Amino acid sequence: MSSFTLHELQCFDAVVSDGGFQAAAERLHRSHPSVFAAVAKLEHHLGLDLFDRSGYRVRLTEAGLAFHRKVRLLLHEAEELQTYASQLAMGQEAELRVVLGDLCPLPPVLALLSRFFARCPQTRLHLQFEAVTGPWERLLEDEADLIVHRVPKSDVRMEWIDLGRVAMVPVAAPGFLPFDPTTDLTPQRMQAFTQCVIRDSARHPTEQGHFLVEGAPRCSVPDHLMKKELILHGMAWGHLPRFMIEPELRDGRLLSVAGRHFPGVVEDLAAARRRDRPHGPVADQLWDFLAGEAPVLQPRLGRVPRAKGAPVR
Repeated sequence: MSSFTLHELQCFDAVVSDGGFQAAAERLHRSHPSVFAAVAKLEHHLGLDLFDRSGYRVRLTEAGLAFHRKVRLLLHEAEELQTYASQLAMGQEAELRVVLGDLCPLPPVLALLSRFFARCPQTRLHLQFEAVTGPWERLLEDEADLIVHRVPKSDVRMEWIDLGRVAMVPVAAPGFLPFDPTTDLTPQRMQAFTQCVIRDSARHPTEQGHFLVEGAPRCSVPDHLMKKELILHGMAWGHLPRFMIEPELRDGRLLSVAGRHFPGVVEDLAAARRRDRPHGPVADQLWDFLAGEAPVLQPRLGRVPRAKGAPVR
């Protein structure tokens, strides 16, 4: 059995899709005999009858139906390959690698990315989620084109666009502590209670950890969503982004323990990319788009509500 060609597969698919040789020939801008000959040659190469020609209209045989399913997949990949080659010829990126960090509010940021990539359908978004210093490592090791996370702004290798401020609020579920949390709560009083922390997804972490109470029992989770569930179920306490817990703070399912010794922190959320690397045209368009849409967070979500008696603003 000799090999078949892409042209023969395209003719076969056109006959199936358009219902006959003449219609396929018109769509492919070829003569009826040339399409007929290409399909006959394909059948000869395969040693299969792909069509039943006994009736007025040709119909797929059982083997032809099964073979056509595979052909559609191959032709789709061939179209993608052609698009990829065209983009390379025009200097456009076929893919952009974006890393979202654990501080990233997903709904507004994904809405922005959705709007942008709808304008650039030929560029595929490769999206990845990382925690703590993982986004920095992916960017600095050339595994990402852009990250959305807090940024070490003293690092001259990065440039950034501020997207808003994220308040990290120390919280516990009602009843987790055997006393009412107040603004005078000390680390010594919290040493007996399990603290939940996020695991750093970096292969080589550069930070030792945030907000840790020395000597306290500790549990770790991969992301803030799981951390929130553990805290809500009274299994630990810890810091969570305010944008994730606004309803729970408001209705009392979570209590702020922020005060003099646990002030919380407000982080700058930013889009960042390498300053010392060239960027393609689509990456530059995304950068300009994000700059035009900033900020993406409500200003009040960048404040830490205080424990006991202080209103949530």
